[in-house]
Amino acid sequence: MRAALAALALAAACASAPRSGEDLLESVRTYHEGVRWQRFPVAAGRVPPAQRDDFLQERDQLSEDLRITDYEVLRVRSTSEGRAEVEVKWTWFLDSDGRVKETRAVEHWERHGKVWLLVDERRARGETMPGLAEPPDDAGVPGGADAGASDGALAPVP
Repeated sequence: MRAALAALALAAACASAPRSGEDLLESVRTYHEGVRWQRFPVAAGRVPPAQRDDFLQERDQLSEDLRITDYEVLRVRSTSEGRAEVEVKWTWFLDSDGRVKETRAVEHWERHGKVWLLVDERRARGETMPGLAEPPDDAGVPGGADAGASDGALAPVP
């Protein structure tokens, strides 16, 4: 029995670290499943290392009220070598409110070495969602303003 528990703990620890050569869709799925099921250390493995502690703290606080019931990856588009844009629809509610809401988000992913990391995530339309940054003022302009970290968004990795 102890061996089984130790193996399970080891498997969970290994699941949070991106595998060498993991493809974009695997990284996207791992991140969203981690957020959806509140496996935040797993999801944090797909954000830049310098932002992981803040991500974990924020998600832990949000999990007191925020419940994500589903997500759907709507579109994946390569924007340049080693960069991609992913559109996701989140279905969620707050325990304090109880109304189910939908929010579409646009995520920017970058390949760093052999792993893909989520470097920015913002609401595109739908309800304002806790933990999801708002779009910049010129979001309707193609190639709009660069995302900043001051509004809770993930900061771009240099």
